[in-house]
Amino acid sequence: MKTGTYFRRNWQMYALLVLPMLYFIIFKYGPMYGVQIAFKDFNFFQGIGGSEWIGFDGFKEVFQNQGFYTALRNTIVLNLLDLLVSFPAPLILAILLFELRVAWFKKMAQTLLYIPHFISWVIIGGIVLQVFGTQSGFINNMLMSMGLDPLPFLSDKNYWIFTYLAVGVWQSAGWGTILYLASLTGINRELYEAAEVDGASRLRRIWHISLPGIKTTIVTLLIINVGNMISISFDRPFIIGNVAVREYSDVLSTFVYRLGLQSGQVTLATAVGLFQAVVGLIFILGANYASKKLTDESIM
Repeated sequence: MKTGTYFRRNWQMYALLVLPMLYFIIFKYGPMYGVQIAFKDFNFFQGIGGSEWIGFDGFKEVFQNQGFYTALRNTIVLNLLDLLVSFPAPLILAILLFELRVAWFKKMAQTLLYIPHFISWVIIGGIVLQVFGTQSGFINNMLMSMGLDPLPFLSDKNYWIFTYLAVGVWQSAGWGTILYLASLTGINRELYEAAEVDGASRLRRIWHISLPGIKTTIVTLLIINVGNMISISFDRPFIIGNVAVREYSDVLSTFVYRLGLQSGQVTLATAVGLFQAVVGLIFILGANYASKKLTDESIM
């Protein structure tokens, strides 16, 4: 079939791609022009084009800043803990929901688990304060009513990490189950029926049918999570964090915020952002290569 004929028959499909392509061009590729700020002594009045080139001096200054290494350490540690705690949570929830047979309870459970994803982090911050606050939090009020000492969930470094992880699981686990449930639904039901006839228990069916059936989805999401190991969202650590736990809550995104918006050091902030992007690309390519060698599954 000639290209012209094919295009005339399928032009609607190409038309549907116009808006997504415009979105990526305008909001993803367009801002790349500003990456050169990392190599310039940026001046607001002279603009990007008129600012003086300084090469890698901005990166040298960033790498000499002790606050950068603290933020880098916290970013990697919190992401690793999230990978260990938050990554398995939606998988476990998806398997539990998939195994439920009471339809109305399954739908109700899914709805309740999905809702936190749609709540703004600003509102979640208020909820965290009301639940975990040292003086006015629900949990500590209950502890004090029983004659126990309050726990410093938001002011002690170790308790803060527990709170950070718990809130992250509550907010994201339900929404993360969607992909796993979609994959589980695609598994041939005859495999479960045959295993049941052969006397396989429910745990055996999960281990030998469900998990292998969604291996590709698990590997893909794991690669994405490993690729994001050096980057971290701004909302969660900024909203839940405070001055008392800054040694643990200050991450690269909040570090960039302080450099770029609060201190006006746009060159340094851009340098940190470019560093995150390059290292993140290396991480995701490395994770993809490793997964391909170990499991023969790859997303690239």
